[in-house]
Amino acid sequence: MPHNDNQRAAPRSTPHAIVIGSGFGGLAAAVRLGARGYAVTVLEQSDTPGGRATVFRQDGFTFDSGPTIITAPFLFEDLWRLCNRRFADDVELKSLEPFYRIRFHDGAVLDCSANDAVMAAQINAFAPEDLAGYQRFLQASEAIYEVAFERLGAVPFDSIMDMVKLLPDFVRLKTFGSIHSMVAGFVRHPRLRFALSFHPLFVGGNPFSTTSIYGLIAFLERKWGVHFAVGGTGSIVRGLVNLIEGQGGRIRYAARVTAITVAGRRATGVRLAGGEELAADVVVSNADSAATYRDLVPAAVRRRWTDRKIGRAAYSMSLFVWYFGTRRQYPDVPHHTIMCGPRYRELLEDIFDRHVLADDFSLYLHRPTATDPSLAPAGCDAFYVLSPVPHLAAQVDWATEAEKYRRRIAAHLAATLLPDLEANVVSSRVMTPVDFRDRLSSVHGAAFGLAPLLTQSAWFRPHNRSEELDGLFLVGAGTHPGAGVPGVLSSARVLDTVVPDGRTLR
Repeated sequence: MPHNDNQRAAPRSTPHAIVIGSGFGGLAAAVRLGARGYAVTVLEQSDTPGGRATVFRQDGFTFDSGPTIITAPFLFEDLWRLCNRRFADDVELKSLEPFYRIRFHDGAVLDCSANDAVMAAQINAFAPEDLAGYQRFLQASEAIYEVAFERLGAVPFDSIMDMVKLLPDFVRLKTFGSIHSMVAGFVRHPRLRFALSFHPLFVGGNPFSTTSIYGLIAFLERKWGVHFAVGGTGSIVRGLVNLIEGQGGRIRYAARVTAITVAGRRATGVRLAGGEELAADVVVSNADSAATYRDLVPAAVRRRWTDRKIGRAAYSMSLFVWYFGTRRQYPDVPHHTIMCGPRYRELLEDIFDRHVLADDFSLYLHRPTATDPSLAPAGCDAFYVLSPVPHLAAQVDWATEAEKYRRRIAAHLAATLLPDLEANVVSSRVMTPVDFRDRLSSVHGAAFGLAPLLTQSAWFRPHNRSEELDGLFLVGAGTHPGAGVPGVLSSARVLDTVVPDGRTLR
């Protein structure tokens, strides 16, 4: 047809963005893309949203399968604000005080609190000589937070020069050592060293090898508090789904992506398990970053994240999780309890280095009904207990070991915090590293993807803007800035910088 200058060009259709996976990273990405003019389709291989934050209901109990600690609520508030909504109108957060209780192997406890007087009194009770060092550690934590979280949490690391520019800050903050070595420079008592260094376990890292950048978590908790969502973390997932659908976005369930389609070096869409192909202007993967490259991006176009590099990367630990409901309540057990085993460094070496399933364990016990009784039938309690375990390189036969391991944990809980436990369990379910591999498509069944080592952080981590394909972007635990709810939500914030505004593409 000949060109007619008097004819107005037909308007371009709304650009389409596909998001692979509906974990917190994918849902947050979908909201941000929808607010920037994209028609968004979220593809979830399961039949429910949430990814690691999915919810299941069983025997009258409601169980959050994954993250239960909310430490930076402003990141959720931002998403609601993009939709001209108020987070507080849809989700009620309850602040927890203390944040959690650490129970040491000998039965002694330390309640971690934002209250300076409470913490000082506890430290003075068992290590008065460490009080000044503890206070200096908090100052160091704040300094790291200001650089690593506030300044860099939502900044893409597209170039090695982005790292080079930060070297003076990293040197000044002494972030090249491990978090445990940093803590040991401030305090001497083993209990306090544990209390200030264990946080990387929340994001899949070994405190003895994870960069001390994660020292920021202590200040993050004190600045923003530790919260729990009434109704469980699943209430936040439901709220995000409502935001996406309110923007006109769509979530398709039982839609497993088997490939990212490409033309030259550009992502053009995805192919589903049934063969259906969907075209997109932008593809965002919230799937495990290593699995995204290994399983979804054709090997022929990968230059950096080759199968060899993916195979040689270091991965986080995995988890054994037992969800259970009891016919009775345990009112003396707080919402969050960290239960230390008899070994610290040696146990972590078994998990991360030797890849063996040890006879002992450390546990995280979650009792959400301490805060929200509606998650269990009247007079009952809901729990989950989580044990860090090696990923699947350990060659553990979980089909035969899972029940034996659960019984060992149950016996320990009964002997310490939950008397007569087995006689009172009325609902039970376990999750093993095999589930992380098969249900969540995580390489080696690693619960948090790539380990948060310095050599696998920032520019060294899979980039938010893919190095391999134009039009492909990554969010979630396996990209910058890393695992944990604040990190995953921050990875979606990076999209505002690296993804073109959809309104300019029309």
